[in-house]
Amino acid sequence: MLVTMIDNVPEFSVSDLSRAVKQTVEGAFSHVRVRGELSRITVAKSGHLYSDLKDEGSTLSVVCWKGTVQQLTLRPEEGMEVICTGRMTTFPGSSRYQLIIEGMELAGEGALLKLLEQRKQKLAEEGLFDENRKQPLPFLPKTIGVVTSPTGAVIRDIIHRVRERFPCHIIVWPVQVQGQGAAEQIARGIQGFNKVQSHNRPDLIIVARGGGSLEDLMAFNEEIVVRAAAASEIPLISAVGHETDVTLIDFAADMRAPTPTGAAEIAVPVRENLMAQVADDNSRLRQSVTRMIEQNRRTVEQTTRVLANPHRMIEPMEQKFDTVGDKLNVAFARMVDRHDRNLHGFTGRLQTPRSVVQRADMSLSTMSDRLHRTQGMLVQPKQEKVDAFSRMLEGLSYKNILNRGYAVLRNDKGHVLQTIRDIKSAQNINATVKDGKAQIR
Repeated sequence: MLVTMIDNVPEFSVSDLSRAVKQTVEGAFSHVRVRGELSRITVAKSGHLYSDLKDEGSTLSVVCWKGTVQQLTLRPEEGMEVICTGRMTTFPGSSRYQLIIEGMELAGEGALLKLLEQRKQKLAEEGLFDENRKQPLPFLPKTIGVVTSPTGAVIRDIIHRVRERFPCHIIVWPVQVQGQGAAEQIARGIQGFNKVQSHNRPDLIIVARGGGSLEDLMAFNEEIVVRAAAASEIPLISAVGHETDVTLIDFAADMRAPTPTGAAEIAVPVRENLMAQVADDNSRLRQSVTRMIEQNRRTVEQTTRVLANPHRMIEPMEQKFDTVGDKLNVAFARMVDRHDRNLHGFTGRLQTPRSVVQRADMSLSTMSDRLHRTQGMLVQPKQEKVDAFSRMLEGLSYKNILNRGYAVLRNDKGHVLQTIRDIKSAQNINATVKDGKAQIR
């Protein structure tokens, strides 16, 4: 006998059961705080953030909607240990539960310090903190750019301190110095000053804010700010917090000031001190020149005592010059007289040009007669020999043979045809006879 047992447990559809579980989870965990390490962070195009929150034994999916992401006081990063505040819910589409984040904070100062140390090491390995890339500060900047909050006491302290030391032009780039978006504004301020090309371009940049907790100063530890400071072509002073506060921008800046007021003291010297220094240098220079002139004057006086009277030094030389001059005049007169006598002797032995020309003309006539006689004696025998050769050539010429009825046969190239074979191979035959030329074929 078959007995069917009917259970009185109510029956659920899958959707009904999912909704019931969702209500139970959301009712029991409507407000929770969960501590863990962020991993697998993904930001969708919509701006929503998806991630896992894990510890040694478990993993929890977390979601942070776009509006909440924009209000977070820290930037979520891989491996960051945080405490998330929110509510639990389920995602029926994949039968899993997740935490909807409404707030996020670092899990204690130790976790934050660990994060900063890791970031510092990473940026140092990239060379952003190297000393050899730091620039010297200008001695007397004409324009100082200050990146800070426009409403705080920091900017008033900087302006007051600069004015009482050495007044110069100050340009403020107003930024938010803590909270969401502060890091981006500070980086844009540094980059903006570097892009200025007009006469208002600063010679020096000061990035400043007052003291605060480690969380309050986090904007100056963000990579975007550190990289902007390291890339600045304008020398940059970081003045963040109190003397004991250290942020990552301090390592990338060209100079770190203990306080914003200290940054103003580093930026410009004290005008009165400079004027006193110039006056002191002027006095020392005058004294040095006076001593040098006095020393040279004494040297000239001592040298004057040692030297003899210039007139007495010149008198012997003048006397010697007169003696030598007299001797030179006598010697010159003797030389002129000797050359004059020699010239008269040469004049007696010289012949007149006319007699020289006449003798040359007679000699030329004699040589011309001899040349004509010699020419006749040499040319006559040669002429007789040429005439004999001409008669012989005429007697042996082939033209005499043509007069006797013979002919000379040539081909087109002008070669003489001497054999029957030459005649047969020639295409055209040109015959030369007594009274002219004719073509046979």
